[in-house]
Amino acid sequence: MLKAVILIGGPQKGTRFRPLSFEVPKPLFPVAGVPMIQHHIEACAQVPGMQEILLIGFYQPDEALTRFLEAAQQEFHLPVRYLQEFAPLGTGGGLYHFRDQILAGGPEAFFVLNADVCSDFPLSAMLDAHRHQPHPFLLLGTTANRTQSLNYGCIVENPQTHEVLHYVEKPSTFVSDVINCGIYLFSPEALKPLGDVFQRNQQDGQLEDSSGLWRGAGTIRLEQDVFSALAGQGQIYVYLTEGIWSQIKSAGSALYASRLYLGQYQLTHPERLAKHTPGGPRIRGNVYIHPTAKVAPSAVLGPNVSIGEGVTVGEGVRLRESIVLHGATLQEHTCVLHSIVGWGSTVGRWARVEGTPNDPNPNDPRAHMDSESLFKDGKLLPAITILGCRVRIPAEVLILNSIVLPHKELSRSFTNQIIL
Repeated sequence: MLKAVILIGGPQKGTRFRPLSFEVPKPLFPVAGVPMIQHHIEACAQVPGMQEILLIGFYQPDEALTRFLEAAQQEFHLPVRYLQEFAPLGTGGGLYHFRDQILAGGPEAFFVLNADVCSDFPLSAMLDAHRHQPHPFLLLGTTANRTQSLNYGCIVENPQTHEVLHYVEKPSTFVSDVINCGIYLFSPEALKPLGDVFQRNQQDGQLEDSSGLWRGAGTIRLEQDVFSALAGQGQIYVYLTEGIWSQIKSAGSALYASRLYLGQYQLTHPERLAKHTPGGPRIRGNVYIHPTAKVAPSAVLGPNVSIGEGVTVGEGVRLRESIVLHGATLQEHTCVLHSIVGWGSTVGRWARVEGTPNDPNPNDPRAHMDSESLFKDGKLLPAITILGCRVRIPAEVLILNSIVLPHKELSRSFTNQIIL
C-alpha cells in the first residue's frame, strides 16, 4: 500500500505569481487546461497500490479548494484530503505534524511532491528503484547547467550506487550539476530524522531564520535540516530522470510549464488536444480548448495555447504561446502572443497584447527556466504580458511586456510597465 503527499504551501508563498494568485490559490492555477496540482494527482493515481492522496498546506479551505478536492475524488476514485497546518511549517514540518495521518494504515512508502513543479512524474520507476534497494529517502534528480544549478538544491552522488554524498541548498559556488526536483519517495522510517530535528528545535528554543523571521520548533526545512545533515550516511539516494521538469515560480514559468504539459499530452491525453476540423479554427501545434469555449472559425491558434472555460475568441484572432483564462473575451482580429489573459478580461478588436518569452536556451539540453526577479537596476525586465482579472483593453492599442493588475480599464497603449 502506498500514499502520496502534495505540499501546496500557503498564501504568503506564491508572491512572484501575482497578480494571478490574487484570484485563485497558486496550486489551482490552470496549466495546460487543468489545475496545476491535478497533474500531480493524475500521476499518483496511476501508481498501482496508491490508497490515499493528502494535500498539506496552510491555505484556508475555501470553496475553490473544496470543489477541486470533491471533483478529484470522484474522477480518480481515491480519497484526496486536505490537511491544514496551524502555521507555515516549512517543507518538512507538515510531514512531521501529520505523521499519524500519513502512516495510518501502514503504507510501505509514501511519495512527497512539491506543488510548484512541472514534470512527467516517473513515480513507478522511482518505486521500482526503491523496492530494488530500500532506503529511507529517495530523491528525484535531474541535470542543470553550471550557472543555473546554483538556484536549486545540488546533489553530489556516488555514480555507482547513486547514494547522495553531499547536499547543498542553493550553493554560492558550483557544487554539482545534479539538482533536486522536489519529488521524493520516503519510507516510514524517514519520519524519525524529522522527529530528531523537531526535538533539537525544541531544545534550542526559538530559532531565527536567515530572513530574520522567528521560526517555531515545528518548522522543519526538509532540504537544509534533513538532506544536508544526513547526506553521506547511507540514508539518502537519488534517482536521475531524463524526462521533462521545470519549476513553476512565476507567471512566465507557468507558460513554459503549459508548453511542456501540452507536449506531454501527445502521449498521455491526446483527447485533450484540439484537432483541426473543417469549419473550425486553424490549429497549429499543441492547443487545449475547453469544451465550453466559443472559437470563431477564422481564428488561428497555436502552438502552445490553452483556452479556458467559457472563453470567446472572435473572428481573425491570432493566439500563440498564451493562456486565456475562464470567461475572457478576445474580440475580432486581436493578436495575443506570449501572454496570460486573466479571468473575465476583454481585449478590444485589432488590439495587440504581446510579451517577451524568457525561455530556457533551446541549444542547451540541460538549461532550465530562470526564475529571475521582475526588475534589474530599477528597470522592469521584458517578460510575458499578464492581464489580471477583469481587465479591459480598448480597441487598436498595443500592450507590450506589461503587467496589468485586476479590474483596470485601460485607455491607451503601454510598454514595459506595471499598471497598478
